[in-house]
Amino acid sequence: MELTKDNEKEEDKKKQVEVPNIEEMTVKEAITKLKEVNLELKIENEPENLDKTTAIIKEQLPKQGISVYEGTKILVTL
Repeated sequence: MELTKDNEKEEDKKKQVEVPNIEEMTVKEAITKLKEVNLELKIENEPENLDKTTAIIKEQLPKQGISVYEGTKILVTL
């Protein structure tokens, strides 16, 4: 049985993109960089009063260079 365009899964319609390096960037810079490739940012244990212009990302998952689907959330630690 072959799949027609109408039967495609949602994942099949999304493009895969390469995760950019956002470590050592501010949260604001990282959000901008991720938007360029249709990815989202998720901050682990995000503080209530976070200043996105000064908070620096220390670690990201998945790491730079990994291929993921557009719309994937990149988990970061500050």
